[in-house]
Amino acid sequence: MKSKNVSDLNDAMEYFQLVLNQCRVGHPDHATALTNLAWVRLVGYIQNDVEDIDTTTSLFRDALALRPQHHPDHPLSLYNLTEALNWSHDKKGTAADICEAAQLYHELLPLCPEGTYLGSIVAGENGVDYVIGGCNNLPTDGSDEGIHLRRVVLELCPLGHRLRPRTLHQLAQAVEAQFYQQGNIDDLDTSIQLGREAVSLRPEGHADRDACLNNLAFSLMSRFKHQGNHNDLDEAISLYQEALHLYPVGHEYRDHSLDNLGGALVEHFNQRDDIEDMTRAINLYREALTLRPPGHPHRDTTLNNLAVAFQNRYDKLQVSKDLNEAIDQHRESLRLKRLDNPERHKTLLNLGSALCSHFKETQKTEDVEEAIALCQESLATLSSLHPDRCCSYMWLQKAYLSRYWILHDPADLSLAMENFRLASRHSTQGFPQRIFRAFYWTIAAEQHGHESALEAYSTFLELLDAHLAMRSSATSRREAGAAFHYARTLPADAASCAIRCDNLPHAIELVEQGRGQQWSLASRLRTPVEALESANPALAHNYLGLSKLVSSAAQSSATITDSAAADRAAIEYRRLTRQWEAAVAEIRDLRGFSRFLLPPLYADLQVAARQGPIIIFIASQYSCSAIIVPTSGDPHHVPLPVTLTDLKILKDRFARAIREASQMTPTQSRTDLIVLLRILWDEIMLPIVDVLRHNLKLKYCRIWLCPTAAFTSIPLHAAHPFQTKPDRSGKEPCLEDLYICSYTPTLSFLVRSRQLMKKRMPPSFVAIGQGQPGAGKGKALLAVDSELELVNKLVPATAKHTTISGDAATRAGALEALEQNTWVHLACHGKQDPKQPYNSHFVMRDEDLMLLDIMERDIPQAEFAFLSACHTAVGDEETPDEVIHLAAGLQFSGFKSVIGTLWQVDDSVAQHIVKAFYENMFPDLKDGCAMDCTKAAWALNRATHAVKTTVPLEQRMVFVHIGV
Repeated sequence: MKSKNVSDLNDAMEYFQLVLNQCRVGHPDHATALTNLAWVRLVGYIQNDVEDIDTTTSLFRDALALRPQHHPDHPLSLYNLTEALNWSHDKKGTAADICEAAQLYHELLPLCPEGTYLGSIVAGENGVDYVIGGCNNLPTDGSDEGIHLRRVVLELCPLGHRLRPRTLHQLAQAVEAQFYQQGNIDDLDTSIQLGREAVSLRPEGHADRDACLNNLAFSLMSRFKHQGNHNDLDEAISLYQEALHLYPVGHEYRDHSLDNLGGALVEHFNQRDDIEDMTRAINLYREALTLRPPGHPHRDTTLNNLAVAFQNRYDKLQVSKDLNEAIDQHRESLRLKRLDNPERHKTLLNLGSALCSHFKETQKTEDVEEAIALCQESLATLSSLHPDRCCSYMWLQKAYLSRYWILHDPADLSLAMENFRLASRHSTQGFPQRIFRAFYWTIAAEQHGHESALEAYSTFLELLDAHLAMRSSATSRREAGAAFHYARTLPADAASCAIRCDNLPHAIELVEQGRGQQWSLASRLRTPVEALESANPALAHNYLGLSKLVSSAAQSSATITDSAAADRAAIEYRRLTRQWEAAVAEIRDLRGFSRFLLPPLYADLQVAARQGPIIIFIASQYSCSAIIVPTSGDPHHVPLPVTLTDLKILKDRFARAIREASQMTPTQSRTDLIVLLRILWDEIMLPIVDVLRHNLKLKYCRIWLCPTAAFTSIPLHAAHPFQTKPDRSGKEPCLEDLYICSYTPTLSFLVRSRQLMKKRMPPSFVAIGQGQPGAGKGKALLAVDSELELVNKLVPATAKHTTISGDAATRAGALEALEQNTWVHLACHGKQDPKQPYNSHFVMRDEDLMLLDIMERDIPQAEFAFLSACHTAVGDEETPDEVIHLAAGLQFSGFKSVIGTLWQVDDSVAQHIVKAFYENMFPDLKDGCAMDCTKAAWALNRATHAVKTTVPLEQRMVFVHIGV
């Protein structure tokens, strides 16, 4: 600046200082004087003639303080202060200046409407856009303050603003950083929502679409690792592939994209076991490594990723060359990584893991000693809440266990189990990883006979329950549960462990907790609360209201197909669930309600045996046995002389024998089936019957069968010796000669059904039949109409009864009938879907009546259902212990007593069973006998005896009773 101009500037500052001295505090022009002096100083600062900006900023602050909200010059003073802060940031780069400017602009913009002078100068590159750009260039800050700033900046970018996509990305990164600090899944969901909006604002062809694709894919991968939803992984791969197409050979960012897609494919390999994924991932990493030669700042990252791929391939194929290459590349990656690199802990862990694998090959103790040191170093670098501490604990466990195998030092075994415990209970890691750790804890504890085995089983079941509770729909809960297919027998294994520890009550508690989890989770929202309503009506009202909201959110989310909408629904569902859980916690603080909705204790479960003993069948890889829960007193353990392998063979033989029998004529001998029923009697049911008869002194009474795992596919109720008594006085009795058999999915099902029995309504009976289901829905069932006529004749005249058939037997008509009647007889095609059991259905005239349709109905007044249809009481192949079938669905909706079928029913033969059943159910028809659904098991027992000469063996066995 010319000396004359500088002189003018100094003169102006002196003049405005004199004016300010004349307009002291309290003077009406004091704020104006402050502003004038500040502006002339700011001009000098801009022109590099004044070095001090802090005094200028202070003057503008004082002026603003004198012009509060609603003062006509308040907007102008806000703008003046932002200008000083912007110039200060421009020259000094101080983050605090641009952050404060953003907060001021958040207040200023609404005060500057379009068309005004102030509105024209605050908009544009030198105004708000400068502030937005400055904030977007700040480092990622995952603190509450940092995220608040990012949200403020986003509000400065309305829809259509050119900087909104970048601002969305910056907020997404801050929120995701907070997730890695605190482990709150809501943060990750929010990050994904922001990423989806950013992608939508940069459509195909946009120059910056690639960055948005990669950012969203990264967040989806993070959520996949935390929650295990395969849809996230598949979407991430698709996004990474699209991004890679935007980075052709020679593009400066191609190396990043190659690395990203390679990582996603490695995860896909780990989930789907397709070696092609791993081969492709390694090829991508190799190409990326050529683009990151020695000296490249990101070479260490690609080396680590390539090493992980080789290590995963080694785990699959056991080729030593892969492991050696993994170790070499991990070491090189670690050498290149700075000590302050935030990803260094991962390379430490990965190298430690590879060395543990190498130790198994070489048995060199230096490998495992180094692995322990690396894992401990990794752990020391992580904050107490960092999700990756879980991985550090896990690899420390592996290292200690490896050393224990060589040195047999009990201290190493204890340290290994303690790290299993820490990994499983690390709250900020996602449930899938923790469940996986707990599962391997159970295996290691069993293998080494460690005392923590029972704790490991309990931890697994608690974590799985919590994980499934976070899924909003029944279908998504089942899919999430099926992902842990490797732990299919764990509830039975847990019970077996408790049995071996001589703790039968706990064995019963564990098998109850692990069996039927889908039903347990769903039924929590329908728990009767009469006692709570008496103790605290307000809490009961709040709990019931929240239960309805959670249930409604679950039902609405089940129909959502759009990914963004599904994310929003998931966040809302979790929000409501947290409120519901808080209400439950408040209820548990009440005296007498400390166990509200917690897994029941043995004393609670024994109530289920009030009308007769319950026999729980434990099919474990460690032992097979039965536990008899008596009406009172301690449970009885019955060891069985079979193994899990024996049961699986027996199950398959039964399936084959029943298929073959269904092709026979009624007069042909069912030899194979008879042989199997004799084996079933001798090796499984006879030891139990001996305890019932000789220890418990029980004769011809009701018993309930509660099978687990492989037992669920075996017709236990049909066990038969098929032999003559030693004294030739007649044939030896079979199980159903000695006892009246019923099944129950869980003990809690029985308890809940009996609770609901307290509220009974006048009986009403509906017979629903569909013998002409329509094209493509199965063959015509010619006997359906005559079966309905027969049933109507046998139902007491005192009961209101109706018939729905033909064109009236639609999905809607059947649902309405189920809701309006207490007794139901259903004759139609039944279809059990062995892969996706919630798709199981009854075939109606128009649409199928789905299991999910039935589950969504809450019909507490319902009492009895006879399902004269195929496959209505058989579960699915993947999760047999969940007992997901049509009969269980009806029981869940409110029916206390259900008769279902285990396999295909011959509708012409079924009429004989139906007739005999209702004749025994209502023997005094003319006298208008009472309708009591608790007689159904006895009536079925009598019916199968009555038709021995007219109905083939497999068709007599097919009907089973479930419930009270």
